[in-house]
Amino acid sequence: MAISTMETYFNELAVFLDRALLPGEVYTCTFDAEVSDFVRMNRGKIRQPGTVEQRYVRLHLIVGRKHAQHCMTVCGDLARDREPLLQALAALRDMVTDLPDDPHLHYATEVHSSRVVRSNPLPAPEGVVATVLDSAQGLDLVGIYAAGPVYRGFANSLGQRNWHEVTSFNLQWSLYHRADKAVKTAYGGFDWSDEAFAAKMRGARERLALLAVPAKSLEPGSYRAYLTPTAMEEIGAMLCWGGFSGRALATRQSCLFRMQEGAAALDASVSFSENTASGVAPAFQDEGFARPASVPLVTNGRLVGSLVSPRTAKEFELATNGANASESPESLDMAGGQLGGDDALAALDTGLYIGNLWYLNFSDRPACRVTGMTRFASFWVEHGRIVAPVNVMRFDDSVYRLFGEHLVGLTSESELVVSDQSYRARSVSSMRLPGAVVSEMAFTL
Repeated sequence: MAISTMETYFNELAVFLDRALLPGEVYTCTFDAEVSDFVRMNRGKIRQPGTVEQRYVRLHLIVGRKHAQHCMTVCGDLARDREPLLQALAALRDMVTDLPDDPHLHYATEVHSSRVVRSNPLPAPEGVVATVLDSAQGLDLVGIYAAGPVYRGFANSLGQRNWHEVTSFNLQWSLYHRADKAVKTAYGGFDWSDEAFAAKMRGARERLALLAVPAKSLEPGSYRAYLTPTAMEEIGAMLCWGGFSGRALATRQSCLFRMQEGAAALDASVSFSENTASGVAPAFQDEGFARPASVPLVTNGRLVGSLVSPRTAKEFELATNGANASESPESLDMAGGQLGGDDALAALDTGLYIGNLWYLNFSDRPACRVTGMTRFASFWVEHGRIVAPVNVMRFDDSVYRLFGEHLVGLTSESELVVSDQSYRARSVSSMRLPGAVVSEMAFTL
């Protein structure tokens, strides 16, 4: 695989930093960059096209057990970046002398270099957007397309070099019927397929037509429900909020600490892992520790592992497994079950089809109880057939119940859900999730 200009720059940067160090100093350096196409669409027309190219360097200077960091943007031309980098190093040296020793400082001292390049070419954004808009002729489509390569690099003065270069795309769009009645759909991954997109658009059009039926209002209570992979993403995100954190489990602040104590379990069909090998995120982290291809977190309904950052490992005498500082999954994978995707509505029989959830929060973290709202196209299903849209409802239920005693089945097919977050830079987080049929889901409003 040919070396990109970004990788060439990163290698030159590492050599420059090696030569700029003084005796007794150690550095680690992370490099985050992207070349991303963004296209916003509204009412079936292009409203804001553009391309973002940016690079960030985070320089970490270590002297003994004292250390300090500096984050800066760079232009990608070392001749121009040289002086700002030297100024950053000088400022860090002045800062380090005044800092106390850090008892939890922990960085990789064994060299584990790596290089991963997954950059299959994507269609030109103009072609993708034309395909999207042509397929939505006559409809009120709102959406955003983001695509292109993201780059991550790590280097240190011990000679370690890690490079990660992945090209991916994420398309999210909504088809509006009126007011808040809409169908939201997402398509993301590494290889664009016109056929896969067309199938998703057909499904969105079919659900949009169902929104013309008068909406059904349900009384608060417990209902049988089918959660699509997109709805499952929101629940998965709540579990990522400290649920699998080694530190949170050690301090009993994790929403899953009852599983650690053996006081709670999920259904035996439920398994979670941090599946770095199949995600968008790199197989290394900011202190230079390698991430295993997969870290089992929940196996057959039992908590079997956690994500442990270097600092947590140092403080609690645990083994780090390359987790980020927040110890949240970046490539969460929930294993599929035995239920065929086309059989989900038949398995639901009568109940709620939930396409999206939002505004989720913990209502009782120790009980892993979550509350939130249904969003966009949620439907009432009778005898395996969608009959009417359902007005917005609030649920309040425990993950222990939803994925435990009330879990009917998980779909055998899982869907890759690429994060749409782009604050400061495009996120490299993703989830791979099945759909789930549950016998009861509690709704309070």
